[in-house]
Amino acid sequence: MSSPQPAVSPLQVRERAACMCDHGDICSSFAPGHALHLIQARVASATPSDWIDAIVESADAVTGDLVVRDLGGSAHVLWNGSGAALEAGVGTPVALHRRYHVLAIGRTQFNVATA
Repeated sequence: MSSPQPAVSPLQVRERAACMCDHGDICSSFAPGHALHLIQARVASATPSDWIDAIVESADAVTGDLVVRDLGGSAHVLWNGSGAALEAGVGTPVALHRRYHVLAIGRTQFNVATA
């Protein structure tokens, strides 16, 4: 007869998990700023009125930080760990979906965290 094992709560498991992008690999997390989830991309595409046009003001490929300024003049500070700052140089036109945290650079979309 085996003794019952204590259940590990999901919270404890999540606390120990680290995204692979911390080690230079592809993102293994769908948290803000990491990999773009298919559902996130679909709901952003389904709500076209929430996209805003912007221009990249600064991009740091080392830290993943980006600052984009929309056409109304507001700055949006973003972070992405999967290479958005590599794709978007200063002056690049982009589209930002603020509700679902998606940054589109051409046809490529990224999950972004807002600061």
